[in-house]
Amino acid sequence: MLYRPDRLSRPADWALPIGPSDLWSDDPRDEDYNDLVRAPHGFSHERLRRADPMYDLILVTDWNWPDAEPGRGSAIFVHQWRRPGAPTAGCVALARRDLHWIAARIRPGTRMLIGR
Repeated sequence: MLYRPDRLSRPADWALPIGPSDLWSDDPRDEDYNDLVRAPHGFSHERLRRADPMYDLILVTDWNWPDAEPGRGSAIFVHQWRRPGAPTAGCVALARRDLHWIAARIRPGTRMLIGR
């Protein structure tokens, strides 16, 4: 679990803060593909510190992580939605209150099954 400490309190004692230079590598050529990296980073990546609140709290899924296989997908997170029904780039998005409810109850290794 990752969170923005400048926007919310630590949701669990094991949650990691998202800092200004935190990125997520999405380049299959990168040895750190589908993992947390820091700027500057010479490969394609996604910024975790966003102006909008979508990534204020991120649940990192085990899809192709931690032992990423290039091309199987990266940055598959559970995060806050833009609005109900709005698409994501492959993630799972929830209402803020639902995301925070889950975050308060999970621990490393918790299984969350997502159906269609």
